[in-house]
Amino acid sequence: MAKAPLILTKTEITQIHRTLLQMLKQSEAKCAILVDADGKCLAKKGFTQNIDTDALAALIAGSFASTRAMAALVGESDFSVLFHQGEKDHIHNVMVDNDTILTVIFDDRTTIGMVRLYSKEGTKALRDVLEKTRQKRMPAGKRFDIEADVEQRLDDLFSS
Repeated sequence: MAKAPLILTKTEITQIHRTLLQMLKQSEAKCAILVDADGKCLAKKGFTQNIDTDALAALIAGSFASTRAMAALVGESDFSVLFHQGEKDHIHNVMVDNDTILTVIFDDRTTIGMVRLYSKEGTKALRDVLEKTRQKRMPAGKRFDIEADVEQRLDDLFSS
């Protein structure tokens, strides 16, 4: 069965953005991107102008999918953190929940320890927002009723 899409309200998006900004300020990282398991960018803050965040989000999701397979091969249920160290920039990825990943890009102005510390705090706040959002999802039967109603209205409108 397909997962129901995550629908964020303006209030929830504001909470997510506030959490990302606070984490960036505290950790002195360059940017933060919230990615869903399907590879969609849910939110981004910081210096992302020169980054193709859509492509990066897809690659991050793929990376976590392959990492889950590796974890299973060595008897782990999952690996929740991935770290990539470059010459100038570094990427810290952490699972927020089973369907969401937080990516933080940083350089040598800060340390992996600071990023991990504040990412951990940010992850808890993001998990709370996402959990509440998912609990508010409309029941599957109700979604079907709305879809049928919309379909009927469209038929009425265009079948003159």
